[in-house]
Amino acid sequence: MYSGTTFRTKSGLVMGVHQKIDRVAHRHIKKHVPASLKFPTTREVLHFEGLNGPDGIKRKSPAKDEPWHYIDPADITDRNLIDMMNDHIFNMSTALKEHNTTRAAFEAAWLAHAIVDGLTPAHHYPLEAKLEELRGGEGLETRVTTKDKLILPGKTRRHQLKNNWEYWGTKGIFTTHIGFELGVASVIAPLKFDEAAPSQAAYDHVQEVGFEAVFYDMLARINTMQMYEEYTRLGWTRHLAQETRGKLLPLMIQAVTLAWYDAAVKATVQA
Repeated sequence: MYSGTTFRTKSGLVMGVHQKIDRVAHRHIKKHVPASLKFPTTREVLHFEGLNGPDGIKRKSPAKDEPWHYIDPADITDRNLIDMMNDHIFNMSTALKEHNTTRAAFEAAWLAHAIVDGLTPAHHYPLEAKLEELRGGEGLETRVTTKDKLILPGKTRRHQLKNNWEYWGTKGIFTTHIGFELGVASVIAPLKFDEAAPSQAAYDHVQEVGFEAVFYDMLARINTMQMYEEYTRLGWTRHLAQETRGKLLPLMIQAVTLAWYDAAVKATVQA
């Protein structure tokens, strides 16, 4: 999801979807954090978004420790993102227990980023497989420079132009991805989402089953909406905007809030 240009730390404060969701989730979580914990402030969390977030790493060091926030909702063996989120929750709970606010803020921001990307319909597209196809079978780890990320190879000059048009051209793979995310950004900017707070039953449920189960349930619900498929066919429609405001974004906000709550509760029971 869009988090700003990643060229400066304050980019994305207005239109950044990740930043907006973090601010709303922080507003909702404050009343539910155990009194014994010092939870990071909104400002501390947002410091690790944009340029200092996962998207910034992608620009600074292509293919080196680069987070890959894609997931196939139909494949239960696709656990890379799930394991990443579980690691962030564990690290965040440890940092909270040790009163390491800076580390807790980092883990909270990167956890939220992974969750929001994982629930973003555009991130359910099999991009890794498509990129390997366009790169002649080369894996993502071979994209070691910015040039490697921006320019796709080809057997001939004509083949290279065809590959790059399929990726960057009108209705291309990445162009469509960015178009969807910018559409969400334009919808989210003026809204407060006070009604998106999790219910008490949701807080109780995440304590009972853990965040992983909650995430999978939300992922399945979003997948049935087929939002990205609609966007690729029709573009940004009124129906899509209504679903984004009324269903997609509230689920994302609830997911981030509940994940942070799960980490905070775990911090109070760690040995």
